[in-house]
Amino acid sequence: MKPMMAIVEREMRKFARSPTLMMLSMTLPLVQLIILGNALGGKVTGAVLGVVDYDGRSQAVRLQEAFDSVAANKRTFVTVPYENEETARKEVRTGKLDGAVIIPRQYSRRVLARDSPTLGLVLDNTDEVMSDSLQAEMQSLVDALNAPVIQQRLNPQIELKTVELYPYVEYMKFLLPGSAALAMYVAALISGGMLYVDDKASGVHEGFLATPITKAELVLGLNLAGIIKSIFAGICLTAIGSLFAGIGAVFHVMSAVSILVLLIASSIAFNGMMFLLTVRVEDPVTPRALFGVLNTLLFFPSGAISPIASLPRWLRIVAAVDPLTYAVHGVRAILLKDGNLGTIWMDLLFLFGFGGATLAMGIFLFKRTL
Repeated sequence: MKPMMAIVEREMRKFARSPTLMMLSMTLPLVQLIILGNALGGKVTGAVLGVVDYDGRSQAVRLQEAFDSVAANKRTFVTVPYENEETARKEVRTGKLDGAVIIPRQYSRRVLARDSPTLGLVLDNTDEVMSDSLQAEMQSLVDALNAPVIQQRLNPQIELKTVELYPYVEYMKFLLPGSAALAMYVAALISGGMLYVDDKASGVHEGFLATPITKAELVLGLNLAGIIKSIFAGICLTAIGSLFAGIGAVFHVMSAVSILVLLIASSIAFNGMMFLLTVRVEDPVTPRALFGVLNTLLFFPSGAISPIASLPRWLRIVAAVDPLTYAVHGVRAILLKDGNLGTIWMDLLFLFGFGGATLAMGIFLFKRTL
């Protein structure tokens, strides 16, 4: 243990003297959490909807009042009056309007006569998020207008009642587990990949190899130092991210203990993987080129940004052997679903097993000679 701890002490002293690199490694996941969490997860508000009213009678006025109610409460869109459909279409095409509603002539008469009244909705479908939001809001508004004033005592139609197990989960909360996993992965890439190869290229390992230290002691010492750094990155990102996302579960004792155990397991898996990938690498440029490939290959299929069920079959196979998948699932279960160690035991089993296997293979492949 003494030689191994000496290596750990050297790595941690080096980190303490220059923590900038590790701090920068946490900047990317934190910025990603703040930017993507607000940019992708928010509901559409403040859209501009043009209204062309060719009718101008009672039911058209009722529709305009419904638009004003949406603007005042949900704030999905605000309306702007237009004289004709051609101008409104042109404004939608040029992007000045997000959509346009056309109220045709005789609309009020058809509503009162129940003679198939129709509204027109012009959308710019190159922006699916905006067009889908406006279409859904308009459909909800039309359904409300179609509801009878006097409801039937017995409803002959089938109804679907949805029960949500948890309070509304904002996208930033959904993204936080992935950002925490990414912070640990980046820390492992730097400490278990880049710094290891840089030290080897600069001749630092020659001093280690000149001593009686064994392969296992050297590999475990380097990885233990990397694991400590990864755990530190994971703790910082999880705590700071929870404050930004408004999640209080991480500050409960049992949740904090569960998170800590999961972070340890994840750090072991990430550092073991990175060491195994770079154990025979000699060129310092290789880990840097490897970062972009691994970031795309491992982070996006892990379920951090979108559900794994939405992936094609071949990507689901990648997700099944990806340690980030189990780290993301475990953190999400604890932070968002009030989980505990019993809930995430399969994630822990995979991560500890994966980390142990990659470390064993790294020791086996490590060259004791220069």
